[in-house]
Amino acid sequence: MPDADDFRALARSSPWLWSTLRFTVRWRGEHGLGPVRAWLRRPDVVRVESLDGQLLQIVREQPQPAGGPAPGRRPDGLVAERPDGVSHDAPMYQSYSWIAVLDPVELADGRDPETGERAGPGLAVDGVVEIEHGGRPAWEAVVRPTPLYEPRCGCCSLLRSRLVDRYEWGADSFADAEYPTEFLVRLDRQTGVCVWTEALDGTWVGTGHVLRIEGVDEPMDDALFVEPRRPARGRQPGPARPGRV
Repeated sequence: MPDADDFRALARSSPWLWSTLRFTVRWRGEHGLGPVRAWLRRPDVVRVESLDGQLLQIVREQPQPAGGPAPGRRPDGLVAERPDGVSHDAPMYQSYSWIAVLDPVELADGRDPETGERAGPGLAVDGVVEIEHGGRPAWEAVVRPTPLYEPRCGCCSLLRSRLVDRYEWGADSFADAEYPTEFLVRLDRQTGVCVWTEALDGTWVGTGHVLRIEGVDEPMDDALFVEPRRPARGRQPGPARPGRV
């Protein structure tokens, strides 16, 4: 059975485990993103649709320079330590919650909030179990943020933390809120993507997200990431959106 160290290693490994991803995702609660379906091709493009097939956005970002130091690997191939100063962000849609579910390193490594230096685990991890999520192998754990928990962005962290909110919004923010003490988290075993978060108690009980992976490392043609041409005034619309891959 996987343990807490295995769980953290999987959480920091996602950028090296897949190149294309087709998935649906929805958020329960405050984030308000989705439900949507996406086709994402690293390092620079993503197509996002509503579940009924309406194109919402095609995002094309400038790819990061190639190269950079390689991560330290464990014998099982998962990442033991990530190099600092290198971005592995996938193309973002609407908020950094999107980035965080696709590369959930915040569930692995914490940092000192004063110095920004690595200082220990970002979460206490209990009871890791192997389960199925959306018909795929996954690891599930009950977790608690430590004082070193550092989300990808403080305004849209995967897990709600009083300390994070104080740093982001000020000492008086959400003063009357009862912060969750535990969260249920799932990672897809093949990709390291965070496919489930859920607050188990407190003011935000039940909030989180659910992501279902439909395809990994499928070929994705450039045509999938081309904005449809707008029809000229007075003419009928052209062909339907690009075929799915």
